Amino acid sequence: MKFPATPRLAEFCAGLAFLFFSLSAVAAEPDAENAGQKAAMLCAACHGVDGNSTLPANPVLAGQLPETLLKELNDFRRADGKPAARNNDVMGAMSAVLSDEDRRILSIYFSRQKPVPPTLDASPAPNTSPEDAGTAHVAPPEFSERAKTAQVLWRRGDFDRRIPACAGCHGTTGKGLPSQNPRVAGQHSEYSVAQLKNYRSGKRANDREKIMRTIAEKLSDKEIDALSELVAGLR
Repeated sequence: MKFPATPRLAEFCAGLAFLFFSLSAVAAEPDAENAGQKAAMLCAACHGVDGNSTLPANPVLAGQLPETLLKELNDFRRADGKPAARNNDVMGAMSAVLSDEDRRILSIYFSRQKPVPPTLDASPAPNTSPEDAGTAHVAPPEFSERAKTAQVLWRRGDFDRRIPACAGCHGTTGKGLPSQNPRVAGQHSEYSVAQLKNYRSGKRANDREKIMRTIAEKLSDKEIDALSELVAGLR
């Protein structure tokens, strides 16, 4: 038995088809948080599931700007027969197996994680008498000098050597500037030392307009150590 087509029936069918395909599209859209958690298992051994690396040689990713994370993941990968912009055997291999969507989701996932500050030991130094317990953690003179050096470079830079203030690009508290400069606050000092020295030697060369290489080549080992200690303590 055939029913004659009517405008209302045609509209109803069209609407039903639209609803069906809309629901299918929503179902196919991945949940970024869940997908990120699964994908993060690839990174957990080195960076922790939540991006709070406990290995000083591996960077903390939690809370990093998503633009920075995506840029670095892209820079680690070779493309169109060209060498990677940032050379690292481990990360190069990892990035090679990630799709564009994987890298995007990972960047969003880790940027949403909360950085966990390291636990500080507030107990007195070994063999410290009760009378001296209050002064057991007084910083030695050389540490105080490093701290002063770092504060000057961070806040003011060095005009005579044409070194801009670090805070001018990374923010007063080191949390970075979206779409421009990365977060450095709370980063492992050992990792920061390694990267600054890599910039200084030219081993790392994926900085925009050679800004970091130009600055790092003017820094001494002591200044690099001092700055790295400072940013590790920023929150």
